[in-house]
Amino acid sequence: MPDIWTVLLIAVILLLFAVPVIQQQMTRARRLRAIRGLEVKRGTRVIALIHRQERVAFLGIPFYRYIDINDSEEVLRAIRLTPPEMPIDFIVHTPGGLILSSEQIAMALQRHRGKVTIFVPHYAMSGGTLLCLAADEVAMDENAVLGPVDPRIGEYPASSILRVPRLKPPEEIDDTTFILVDIAAKAQNQMREFVAGLLRDRMETERADSLARLLTEGRWTHDYPITFEQAREFGLPVTPGIPAGIYQLMDLFPQAMPRRPSVAYVPVPYSEEENE
Repeated sequence: MPDIWTVLLIAVILLLFAVPVIQQQMTRARRLRAIRGLEVKRGTRVIALIHRQERVAFLGIPFYRYIDINDSEEVLRAIRLTPPEMPIDFIVHTPGGLILSSEQIAMALQRHRGKVTIFVPHYAMSGGTLLCLAADEVAMDENAVLGPVDPRIGEYPASSILRVPRLKPPEEIDDTTFILVDIAAKAQNQMREFVAGLLRDRMETERADSLARLLTEGRWTHDYPITFEQAREFGLPVTPGIPAGIYQLMDLFPQAMPRRPSVAYVPVPYSEEENE
């Protein structure tokens, strides 16, 4: 008969390894059921690109997600599995990510013959906005935001690097900075041309080129929030409102819980009568 210490050791191992795995599988199953429910209700292929902090297995370490090559491979596969004429509902919640991956997804969405609707319940910044530029419709929560798509070279905005030669004489600029200036110029031109190519399918060429320049030139900081109203002024195909089922799906992608929660509320909808 095992002693108490053996039993405790087995219990600890199960707690650290088995329980988190089971919980993850249960959450994944709930997510898939929610996605399938949306598909049946709307008659579409639903793809979710949701980046939130996740706790890594038993260690509880939050790790930050962004659009990467794995994401583009999975999204492209989902699009390939979708009939050409079937509409796609794409739920996007992301701070952005790799330019290459974002461009691959955007090109695949643009090529899809069926209607592509992107839902933005909270934010789709940087590479997420690039995806929105390829959509036929962008449904936004009234408080959701998009962002500029100006490229970055390492940790610095390309537009800021390009200003260095205007602020300092050539003899005071080192070779590495000159190289960065060259790369920044190429990155900015490439992004402007790519964005303009996406927009020319949605608006007149002159307006598309002007908007592409605005979104890529570095007029704002990279985290500048483009609101629904501003996006509509730009001529983007934005519409207000998000189906309730999408908010319910978002609830299945919880943020990693901090030790001391900074936001607290009773998580049920109230009617006006209850507050009177």
